[in-house]
Amino acid sequence: MDFLRPATWAEALTAKAERPEAVPIQGGTDMMVELNFDVRRPGALLDLNRVAELAGWGEEPDGRLRVGAGVTYARLIAELGDRLPGLAQASRTVGSPQIRNRGTVGGNLGAASPAGDSHPPLLAGDAVVEVESAARGVRMIPAADFYLGVKRSALEADELIRAFWMSPASGPQYFSKVGTRNAMVIAVCSFAIALHPGERRVGTGIGSAAPTPRRAVAAEEFLAAELDWEARLDPAVLARFGELAAGAASPIDDVRGTAGYRRHAIAVMARRTLTWAWNEFRSGHFERRAG
Repeated sequence: MDFLRPATWAEALTAKAERPEAVPIQGGTDMMVELNFDVRRPGALLDLNRVAELAGWGEEPDGRLRVGAGVTYARLIAELGDRLPGLAQASRTVGSPQIRNRGTVGGNLGAASPAGDSHPPLLAGDAVVEVESAARGVRMIPAADFYLGVKRSALEADELIRAFWMSPASGPQYFSKVGTRNAMVIAVCSFAIALHPGERRVGTGIGSAAPTPRRAVAAEEFLAAELDWEARLDPAVLARFGELAAGAASPIDDVRGTAGYRRHAIAVMARRTLTWAWNEFRSGHFERRAG
């Protein structure tokens, strides 16, 4: 197995074009486990740690945040927690402090595991993934179109993830996760919600309850039609939202939980996160915190 260490983004793209089988690593938190257990043995590893272009983030002219694929969970929590609160909440549930100091959202996207913690808030917040190849240049892929199957994404063989783009939160955001213990655990299932008050809509994301991370589209459409933004949350609306969110899942039975349990948990988390977000929105706390 070869170990490739480009120093620049241009060198990284060239290396990936020449060796499309090379697996990119940044923190290596997923890849090293697979190597240690001999689950996977790629022909080459493409170490991106020296590529400085991946380590930064900034605000673009359209107001969106562009976050490099090399920004770690720990940095995202510390530097972007106030602007991307849902993603920061999810990042706090990732592994241990050591994992958060090494792992990245870019790596989570690259692995495309349905259990990845960052996927639901990326979906709820309408994130877009920036990928690039030496031959074709940059492509911008909405998160909703990025996940194609279990650990399969829309990335072509010669492409690398450069960044993700996401608007700062315009309303409350929450992430909830069920695991078999309280820390350092792969999600049995997870759910994220993002309120977009200016557009009178709600974004959602479901994790570890389908072959891919996905949005609860019918639940979002239901809230767009039925939610009264000037009133208290109607218990009937809340209950129906949970039902529709659970209906969007297509889980399996495995060692971490049954399909029935996952559907039930998604309904509960959907109701809880909407309640938390709604209470924060109605109290005006979000505007004070964001300001």
